[in-house]
Amino acid sequence: MSLILFETKRILCRRLSFDDIDDMYAVYSDADGMRWVDDGQPITQDDCVRWVDVTLNNYSTRGYGMSVLVSRETMEIIGFCGLVHPGNQSTAEIKYALHRAFWGRGLATEAVIAMLNYGKREFHLHMIIATVAPENLASRRVLLKAGMQEIEKRHTDDGSNIIVFEWRSAELGLC
Repeated sequence: MSLILFETKRILCRRLSFDDIDDMYAVYSDADGMRWVDDGQPITQDDCVRWVDVTLNNYSTRGYGMSVLVSRETMEIIGFCGLVHPGNQSTAEIKYALHRAFWGRGLATEAVIAMLNYGKREFHLHMIIATVAPENLASRRVLLKAGMQEIEKRHTDDGSNIIVFEWRSAELGLC
């Protein structure tokens, strides 16, 4: 089993491990970057440990989960991207976050496109969703550029609003 999941022109994507906790914490502890994630609060280092543990379990049960995005040019970790099932939902959901130093370069779009194709190619996922806060214009643009379509607005149990995006495989004739 390869640790490398896929490569793009600028990104190498590999499996997540406990060795990535410090880098994960650097990304997910950024208050400004996390204002759109879950409850909008940065996560703790202990949360990162739990997240890696959940991801390793997902690898063994589903074959996929969160992964690490590495710059092919510098070999430094630039962020994280993966396919998950929050709350054990049936449909795979794409999640991603980049270190602030790498925002605005098109890397998120590149990673999302590659992850969608990876999910289709390796796991025969023909529908993948994403959820985003309506105010998160940057992520909305990423998802649209990656070929996802806005399908609905939802009011969540915690009182917030989200927009649901959907990607469907061209083989289903729905893209």
